[in-house]
Amino acid sequence: MREWIYGRNAVYETLQSKRRNIFRLRIAAGVSEKGRLAEIIKIASERKLVVERVQRPVLDSLAEGHQGVAMEVSGYAYSDLAEIMAESKRRGEPLFVLALDLIQNPQNLGTLLRTAEAVGVHGVIMPGHRAAGITPAVVNASSGACEHLLVAQVNIAQALDELKAAGGWVIGLEGSPIAKLPEQVRLDGALVLVVGNEGEGMRDLVRKKCDFLLALPMLGTVESLNAAVAGSVVLYLALAARKKTETPQEQSIK
Repeated sequence: MREWIYGRNAVYETLQSKRRNIFRLRIAAGVSEKGRLAEIIKIASERKLVVERVQRPVLDSLAEGHQGVAMEVSGYAYSDLAEIMAESKRRGEPLFVLALDLIQNPQNLGTLLRTAEAVGVHGVIMPGHRAAGITPAVVNASSGACEHLLVAQVNIAQALDELKAAGGWVIGLEGSPIAKLPEQVRLDGALVLVVGNEGEGMRDLVRKKCDFLLALPMLGTVESLNAAVAGSVVLYLALAARKKTETPQEQSIK
């Protein structure tokens, strides 16, 4: 399977991650080759990749928002749950996993993956059906962050059982009356954060696997945040909590 990655950050991070096979790199003729685009050209030269200068309509036919660059690559290589758990051990950190239950909007998925990579999760799990996968649009929306993440397509309910058996506490993000506020939930230990579908939230079976439900306080007139924003806020709350409880030895290693 081949696909076209587009956008300067997405192409750059795909090159940096070295996970995919690169087949072709196209750049719009006449575009100013500065900044991130210059870095892309430099990497291509170092790897002896041929850079094709093409007319902009050629790139327009491949994708909207290409920013003057597109790259033909092999398909995204998904990971598995065992590799994600092994990454936690390799780093010597409490488990930190993001579980996405039927996120369908590529922009939302890209935003959540970008935040997940920024806060240092060990991996992301998502269903293989009825949900957005790692498409070129998602790579672009994540600014290429997904190229550095371990992402596994799994049965979410079964995976949560495995993560709980490995010591993880499963916290589902949901604005229900029984949900706890962030200050009532420990976010510093082995954690699996579950973000549900944009419209329906978590499926019942997934909700039942959660040890706690967590709701963000809403002080304005809007009833809720969208899934990507709410998930990103809680990921950073978890990062802050984990930083507070790091030992001096862990801090010195970092």
